[in-house]
Amino acid sequence: MAPAASKTRYDAVVVGSGHNGLVAAAYLARAGKSVLVLERNATLGGATASQRVFPDYEAYLSRYSYLVSLFPQKIIDDLGLTFETRRRTTASFTPYGDSQGLVMSNVDPARSRQSMDELGAGLWESYSRLMELEGAIAAKAWPTMLEPLLSREAFRAQMETADEKEAWKSFVEEPLGEVIERLIPNDVLRGLLLTDAKIGVFTHPHDPSLIQNRCFLYHIIGGGTGEWRVPVGGMRSLVNALLDSCRAAGVEFLTSAPVTNVAQGNPHTVSFGVEGVQREVEAEHVLINAGPKTFAKITGTTWNPIPTDEGSVIKINMLLRRLPKVRAKGVGSEEAFAGSFHIDEGYAQMQASYESARDGVLPSPAPGEMYCHTLTDPSILSPDLQAAGYHTLTLFGLDMPYRLFQQDHDARRDQVLEGYLDALDGVCDGSFRDCLALDKDGRPCVEIKTPQDLEQEVDLDQGNIFHNSLSWFFADRAEDVGTWGVETEFPRIYRAGSSALRGGAVSGIPGHNAARCILEKDPS
Repeated sequence: MAPAASKTRYDAVVVGSGHNGLVAAAYLARAGKSVLVLERNATLGGATASQRVFPDYEAYLSRYSYLVSLFPQKIIDDLGLTFETRRRTTASFTPYGDSQGLVMSNVDPARSRQSMDELGAGLWESYSRLMELEGAIAAKAWPTMLEPLLSREAFRAQMETADEKEAWKSFVEEPLGEVIERLIPNDVLRGLLLTDAKIGVFTHPHDPSLIQNRCFLYHIIGGGTGEWRVPVGGMRSLVNALLDSCRAAGVEFLTSAPVTNVAQGNPHTVSFGVEGVQREVEAEHVLINAGPKTFAKITGTTWNPIPTDEGSVIKINMLLRRLPKVRAKGVGSEEAFAGSFHIDEGYAQMQASYESARDGVLPSPAPGEMYCHTLTDPSILSPDLQAAGYHTLTLFGLDMPYRLFQQDHDARRDQVLEGYLDALDGVCDGSFRDCLALDKDGRPCVEIKTPQDLEQEVDLDQGNIFHNSLSWFFADRAEDVGTWGVETEFPRIYRAGSSALRGGAVSGIPGHNAARCILEKDPS
């Protein structure tokens, strides 16, 4: 017999069990609301999950999302989450030339400066100036993310010092390429900085849409510092902590229960299927933690994506039997791979790769960056794998928009994988491929996900890891001023996921804000 909910009516039904849905459910249940979470998949957590990607090995990789910067400590404290992130000793490593590499350390500023001085005289001062501007806007933006939206004008009025005004102009009003080219005279360093503007979106430095600026800002404001940290135990540790908080507060869950319709009313009626049986529950509030296409489908509206909604991503997960050596002199393997390892991400090269993809051609070489979770947190590996020197690697490919894989999908996916493995061979001292673990059939432990794969597996429309175009951290429309950025045209139906204003990334912010919006209106 198909499972059923324990009630026929709930204060809140949450559609989707990604981390934002779980955050919202936990807040509402802790405030005394009855809450049901409906998940279409057999497992909970959505894209914020760890999985045993290679069945022959006890290694739990954060398959779709893997680093944390934007998850506020306030949510951790409010919900009593047992969740820890850990600093990476290396922020980034960028190979250049035949045997050189730029190392940016998280723990040793002298190491960073020495490495940058080797790249070019005076670059440290130029870089430091850009960091001052980033810090100025982060200090203003980050504290507002868990509050109602200010207008653009009100936010701009808060930028009072010379640095704050310059930061506003550089990151909000002008294309990002302007400040990068104005302050940074070196192609390698320009490219390193630009990557934060291109993660997951298809854009270039002077894009008039300014989607590159918004993406960049989301990468530099987290915690007020922009530091990206490793979740101890992988992303499943966050999901498990949220589930513990939810269950302790009485949240109910149904898995393999895709929602088919939300009929607006007072209360709303939520229809869903379980094992081929259609069921219904009533809900005072409905929180939709799903992409815009799913939102439109279940509310009977139309999905109208805009060009900047297109995802642009390749994700490659790997298990290594040993770390490769890098060709850069004076840089050890652990130092290089502990941080974000940049491949073919020069500023000019990324302009060329963007233009290739824009014209329908797979970029070659293709820019990408990767990191090794296990150098910072080995706990995602079994003790035997740790002792044997195994490691995980996750690579994120840029300039890989959804459009490139609409035809000849599998052949193009395979071509991209071989291209990245060739690129890794090129920056390593010896064969990178020889470092890959093999499964019991002798196949390399590598998996690759295209935008289409992400759309099918975790409901990311057009493979967009942010669900749709990232918004500013303020309201750009008069009707959004003073809202939480989660309200919709339907009373008591909310966007409680990445497609909300100030959504995107592993932040929990839309979930928190949806719960706050409900509890302010209906505290009892």
